[in-house]
Amino acid sequence: MTVTAYTLAVVLDLFCLFLGYRFLFQPGPAAAGYGVPADPAGDAGAYLTNKGLKDGTYGVVGLVLLIFTGARPEAWFMLCVALLPLGDTLIVLRHGGSKAVAFGIHFATAVVVLISAALLFLV
Repeated sequence: MTVTAYTLAVVLDLFCLFLGYRFLFQPGPAAAGYGVPADPAGDAGAYLTNKGLKDGTYGVVGLVLLIFTGARPEAWFMLCVALLPLGDTLIVLRHGGSKAVAFGIHFATAVVVLISAALLFLV
């Protein structure tokens, strides 16, 4: 179970880094994949850059916690981070995005993050 818990945590942290990269360097496609398209050339550009920075930072913090402090702090971090994809679910629904994206991507991500937290607490 330890290998599974750590592997899932690392994969989720790296996924946050990937999302951060994508919003920083490919903001248009990243926003469309998020479920609420935005024009990065307009006012949305700053917000997409901010989202990229935030997502990438979560990935870095998660990896640092896991490497330097271990499973329990990472579990608490994952528990807190699960609020983000839950919020993303509501944002997509509120702004006219599809229910398939809201629940199939964002809500499902929240569930996986919560599973990761649970596994890390058991280690």
